[in-house]
Amino acid sequence: MDLAQAIELANTFTLPGIVSDDAALTAERMRNEEAIGLLRDAWFEAPRGEEPFDFDVVRQLADRNRALCDDIGAARLRDVGGRSLARSLSDDDLVRGVAKLQRRTPAKVRRTAGPTLDDLAIAYVEARVSGVVCGIDIETTDRYPDRGYVINVGFEFMRLAPDAVPEEGHMAFFGIPERYADGVPLEDIHHVDYATLAGRTPFRQDARVQKALLKVLTRYPYLAHNAAFEDSWFTLHLDGYAEARKANKVTIVDTRDVCRRIDVDARSIPRELAPAALENWARRRGTLAADEEERHLGLEDVDLMLRTVQAEFALRNML
Repeated sequence: MDLAQAIELANTFTLPGIVSDDAALTAERMRNEEAIGLLRDAWFEAPRGEEPFDFDVVRQLADRNRALCDDIGAARLRDVGGRSLARSLSDDDLVRGVAKLQRRTPAKVRRTAGPTLDDLAIAYVEARVSGVVCGIDIETTDRYPDRGYVINVGFEFMRLAPDAVPEEGHMAFFGIPERYADGVPLEDIHHVDYATLAGRTPFRQDARVQKALLKVLTRYPYLAHNAAFEDSWFTLHLDGYAEARKANKVTIVDTRDVCRRIDVDARSIPRELAPAALENWARRRGTLAADEEERHLGLEDVDLMLRTVQAEFALRNML
């Protein structure tokens, strides 16, 4: 598929339920997801103001694919690889995040970090961090944002200072199609049942929440553990986010990368033991007791993440 074909597919009107057999459903899903990847990449790579289409085209095709995946069934999609979830933030994103926290220019951070960011850990600790940040976490019904739904968002704020505490916490749940009344996908991870979601407005349709959340994410640097996940989901689910992201109005800090870079304890722990997992990191920093477990629910995870980052920054004399 080339870009012209992807644009044509995205602009093709299809009737819901017109495709029904397994082979046709799978073929359509594969075409949709290939097109979403091509369109997303082309839009971000084009110079600002010269994009060949509005990003709404990408979001709407993702919405269409999500409905198609409902027909296929979440269980049957679980082992099928997707393309819409980024594995990590870009080097430029990581540099911009450090620079924003330290109130320095990205160029200064990059000079220390080096062209391949081998010394980004040094850049982290060579200047103090300050300001107010937003911590955020989402729960979803799938790994891939062009297949599943955002069902929970939690965020709160914290000033980067030794004595600060997370404050102004917000949490909301969002609805999903009634066909999931017998079981919410990934419920074994997020523990959100259908009774909690029944009757609620879906995230994609909640214009008031979308507007408020975009305002928060463009006003403060936002921290998330494995932030590429939130970034990928917001790109396809939050109206205006991709546009703000491209205009450098969004600054992201991946706290998992923070752990891997500056927590010296993590470097001596075998990777298969997940030293940078939030739960393990928090236990090392004393923000989670040995007999406690990470909740895997938006606001609770955000609070734990912010307190753990604060403890790490304090230990490295960054506050």
